[in-house]
Amino acid sequence: MSRYNSRLKLLNNEDLYKEVKEDRGVRDVIQYETPVLKFPTEEEFRTIQTIDYTWSQGDQFWRLASSQYGDPTLWWVIAQFNRKPTEGHLNPGDVIKLPINIGDALGVLL
Repeated sequence: MSRYNSRLKLLNNEDLYKEVKEDRGVRDVIQYETPVLKFPTEEEFRTIQTIDYTWSQGDQFWRLASSQYGDPTLWWVIAQFNRKPTEGHLNPGDVIKLPINIGDALGVLL
């Protein structure tokens, strides 16, 4: 399931891009609406079964998503669920939560 499926497409007609569009011969720029990120509340967090994972040097969200869910594009679920937007926000030894059921986690995050 793509996280773009439910996003609105908007026409960007800002004057800021006028010169760029002219240079590229483009009339319109269509963009996806910027999502409002939702983090699970403490109550929602408790309803999701998770396993603890100790972060190691060289770990990456996409690799964890691939091994846990079979889909590396779900890396953002782990990042958002733990309120850590990038791997740079973690240090070796930090413990993060990996949702066991990806469907439950998506239900809380989307």
